[in-house]
Amino acid sequence: MSEPAFVYTTFIETTPERLWQALTDPAFTRRYWGVTFETDWRPGSAMVWEQDGHRIVDPDQVVLEAEPHRRLAYTWHTPTPEWASANHIDDDVRATLAAERRSRVTFEIEPFGETVRLVVVHDDFPAGSTMRAMASTGWPHLISDLKTLLETGHPMPAVPAEAWRS
Repeated sequence: MSEPAFVYTTFIETTPERLWQALTDPAFTRRYWGVTFETDWRPGSAMVWEQDGHRIVDPDQVVLEAEPHRRLAYTWHTPTPEWASANHIDDDVRATLAAERRSRVTFEIEPFGETVRLVVVHDDFPAGSTMRAMASTGWPHLISDLKTLLETGHPMPAVPAEAWRS
């Protein structure tokens, strides 16, 4: 058994090209997510996550699909002690996350009139997944921040990391 996918849909007043840039360009991702990615965005390529000066390097962090301006998918990051500390995740929760199989996230981008429809699908969670519970709290805020940045030029006010946990 596995947990159901987390699916979030929003509509953003932007273009598919600009949304793609916001999902892949380190200057953009740093502004609304606080994370940057080092990768060439080709399927099979490794992804290095960087947050607050901590690099998360793992051979299983890879780009799964990359169709510019349409679809992007990658495996989720490794819950390292540094990541847990930066996000106020205690050692027990981090150990639980580390024991779970790696999940994946997919971004589907589609023109929709004068806007763009963005569907975020985070899936492949094991039954009882702690990561699934955390994703359901984190993604809505993160995607709202992305939307706000693209539509206004300014990210939403910062939220303490502990508020992202349910």
